[in-house]
Amino acid sequence: MSRRTRTTTAVLTSAATVAATALILSGGAAASPTAAAAADCGVLFDDFHYNAPTDSAFSGAGWTTRNDVGSPGVAGARWLTSNVTFPTVNGERVAQLAASTDGSAAGTTHSEMYQNQLRFLDGTYASRVRFTDAPDSGTDGDHVNETYFTISPLRYDRDPLYSELDFSEYLPNGGWGGPTADYQTSWYTYWNNPTWDGLRTSTAQNRSFAGWHDIVTQVSGGHVKYFIDGVQTADHTTDAQGNPVYPRTPMSINYNMWFIDTAGHTSGTSVYTEQVDWTYYAGNQVVSPADAVARAGSYRTAGTSHVDTVNGCTTPTTPPATTPTKPTTPTTPTTPSQPANCSTAAEWDWGTVYLGGQRVKHNAHLWQANWWTQGSEPGLTAQWADLGHC
Repeated sequence: MSRRTRTTTAVLTSAATVAATALILSGGAAASPTAAAAADCGVLFDDFHYNAPTDSAFSGAGWTTRNDVGSPGVAGARWLTSNVTFPTVNGERVAQLAASTDGSAAGTTHSEMYQNQLRFLDGTYASRVRFTDAPDSGTDGDHVNETYFTISPLRYDRDPLYSELDFSEYLPNGGWGGPTADYQTSWYTYWNNPTWDGLRTSTAQNRSFAGWHDIVTQVSGGHVKYFIDGVQTADHTTDAQGNPVYPRTPMSINYNMWFIDTAGHTSGTSVYTEQVDWTYYAGNQVVSPADAVARAGSYRTAGTSHVDTVNGCTTPTTPPATTPTKPTTPTTPTTPSQPANCSTAAEWDWGTVYLGGQRVKHNAHLWQANWWTQGSEPGLTAQWADLGHC
């Protein structure tokens, strides 16, 4: 299977920079004691009861959408926040990702939403996803990719800590030199130069997956075990060269929908959709597919639409009593540091490759690359050092 060009998702922050949170929302109000008690530590659950990607609750729950131009997929295609919506299906809100094409790069749009913290590693991942074989409108036959995966940034070519698990990449019309297929792929690393390639192991089911499916993956003890609708499809440990494909660094949780190319397009504009009913993660737990689905159902039964205890559960303690100390005499304030000189720095560009030491300006700040980077936004990733306000 030939792999598409990959630019690592841009807006990601390390969990080490984020204070531990334990957030439980029940129907938009304070959670009941029962729902709170049901929230195990190390859990993310979300059934996407949002109004729009611009909803403050959506971003408050750690979700971000892509809104730029870049890979993977059709070169020059746009990734649009407006392609992510939250319609009601059978009485429940779902997240819906759309992709459209008229056969040209300028007329092609993709969509992606993802958790913007790198904090997911060992444990069990589960989601109920609806794949489609045919477009909602327009002619069929496009090489569209409907996905659910985790990923970490590639710091440099052949980065040995790079981690990516593709729980499902569904190609209803083929597109990587093969027929209809759903791929589960575990990655060791990849590189961009001199030509793109990577080291991974992959399993495929060559049949239609149109409709709703429970996708569960267990990541534990050096094994990545993939399940679809309760049936194990793969158990990955190493690639063909013996490199471990077990993830080595925390990742984000992502869903996206994009066109591999426009070779399958015939006429007019075609619009395809993928829907996500809920997502669930249990850190450092091996949960059976049936139990993962049942736990998601339990949250819904309790009226709990969002739980996030991935960074840990903490119980507030009473601070020790202390005797107030006499305030010290204020010292003479220091002179604020001078603004950074941004006059010679170019604006940061998503598609440009930056080497360690190169500088850019972005959001009125000057940034310096810590190492090789591409597609990682300054201020939201470890690839950049903030040199100050312009």
